[in-house]
Amino acid sequence: MEKTFNILCASLFSTLGSEENLVLSLSGENSQFVRFNNATVRQTGLVDDADLSFKFISNGRTCNGGITISGNSKLDLKRGLDEIERMRAESKEIPEDPFLVMPTDSGSSHEIKKANGLAFTDAVDAILPAMQGTDFVGILANGKIYRGSANNLGQKHWFETESFCLDYSLVTPEHQMVKGCFAGSDWNQDEYENYVNQSKKKLSLMQKKPMKVDTGEYRTWFEAAAVADFLGMFSWNGISEASLRQGCSGFGKMRNEDARLSSKFSIIEDFSPGFCPKFNSNGEVSPDSISLIENGMLKNTLVSSRTAKEYGVTSNFAEGGEYLRSPRMSPGKLNQENVIEELDRGLYLSNIHYLNWSDNAGGRITGLTRYACFWVEGGEIVAPIQTMRFDDSFYRFFGEQLLDIEDKLTIVPEVSTYGQRSLGATTCPGILVDSFALTL
Repeated sequence: MEKTFNILCASLFSTLGSEENLVLSLSGENSQFVRFNNATVRQTGLVDDADLSFKFISNGRTCNGGITISGNSKLDLKRGLDEIERMRAESKEIPEDPFLVMPTDSGSSHEIKKANGLAFTDAVDAILPAMQGTDFVGILANGKIYRGSANNLGQKHWFETESFCLDYSLVTPEHQMVKGCFAGSDWNQDEYENYVNQSKKKLSLMQKKPMKVDTGEYRTWFEAAAVADFLGMFSWNGISEASLRQGCSGFGKMRNEDARLSSKFSIIEDFSPGFCPKFNSNGEVSPDSISLIENGMLKNTLVSSRTAKEYGVTSNFAEGGEYLRSPRMSPGKLNQENVIEELDRGLYLSNIHYLNWSDNAGGRITGLTRYACFWVEGGEIVAPIQTMRFDDSFYRFFGEQLLDIEDKLTIVPEVSTYGQRSLGATTCPGILVDSFALTL
């Protein structure tokens, strides 16, 4: 894949005029997908795929395009040249770009992360035995992912990693579910089987009749998967500098009114684990880490070079959409084994679902409880709860109502395979809050 990228780059850059610039970005994968239902393989296949995105700059104009790489070098070159001609013509018809960011050569990088992964031929035999006796539904995405970026000034980046992600549910006869996501780079059979056993323990609790919980505010424990979903909302009209400047960010109160979250809450953008490349689609390289919220105070936002130019601020080379790519929340002191005892009476939420802003400016998020959510009484899990809608502000559950934070961090990977496998992960602990609002 890298060789194909390099050949295309050299050939396409050689056709540019003296006043033209071109940035090329590759997204590719060599993946195995296996779909399971009722602990049986229902569908399996291999995907060897890559897309090449173009950013063409000429005469103060920016045009975007792209092609799918076929693997036939002559055909791919012809498609690329045709796309450049299309953008060249388009650049003569569109207005100037007032916040044009020109490419530069600020150095190149090359990173290949090798792993002792799950061999394609061994995948089914490794996964299914531990799932026997359960209604196991899920999908395995497994293999290599590639990212590349290059421009005609000589800058070139390459990132290649290998990973697996088994995103699954265990289902009771009454259609209650326990969700799990076992992911990583190096496959460890014992760790996998231990993880599955934890899901099975929750499944046994789901056999009890679900109870209806009244609307109101409850002491609540959120497992790391639920916390990761909340943090994911920060990428949507949240930690983006452009969103703040345009008045549509939930962090406006922190920027403009000195509102703060709990002093226990800190989050950084952390590229050091290598879940995704540090370079963005423009080939700009972010710092290894960026402190975003430190002890409850807003320290930095995600700033793309385009936003920096528009508002006269300094870029930290965020992606154009200014979303989190590899967030890491700081742990606390609460041991997982003590969670139910500390919770005493209230909600134990393993997962949440269908999140949306209900009041963006106020930081209010609405969604549903889902998958292995329980009522706890006297430090004991009593029963699963029926699905409930919640509506509460992160200024509360990450702020004044935050009691404690788990001492262990969990890696919650991006699991989307829409169009292609996603890179990135959220690293976070679980949290215990004193009050969380169920509304329906």
